[in-house]
Amino acid sequence: MFTHNTKLRVRYAETDRMGYAYYGNYLEYYEVARVETLRALGYRYRHLEEEEGIMMPVLEAHVRYRKPAFYDEMLTIRTHIKEMPASRFRFDYEVFNEQGELINEGYTVLVFAKKENGRPVRCPSVLQELLLPYFQNQVGIGNKI
Repeated sequence: MFTHNTKLRVRYAETDRMGYAYYGNYLEYYEVARVETLRALGYRYRHLEEEEGIMMPVLEAHVRYRKPAFYDEMLTIRTHIKEMPASRFRFDYEVFNEQGELINEGYTVLVFAKKENGRPVRCPSVLQELLLPYFQNQVGIGNKI
């Protein structure tokens, strides 16, 4: 499993009349965390699109709200990659407030798709190679890429 923490401050424009971070923003927070997680791994989203010709549209998203986040609060978004991607790539998220309380959790499932025709493809081998050290002890993972 690969895990990465991303820090993000709730901006005023992201709050509703109650002063809470608007519920729809959590999917944007997940996206920021997803991009930063890949960057921490040594892989840039931009490379995926521009060099590999692959996009990753979201197929599924799930969000569970536990407590609100507030304006100017620093959030920590912990992103987990719990399984090796094949043609689909799942990211799990936990969002913590400044007190370290779990306030939100969820996941997204994306698919690797060729830019020119939208057809699903397998995960690029360079990305699998970067993830491999985090999954080598799992059954069935190791020598296959």
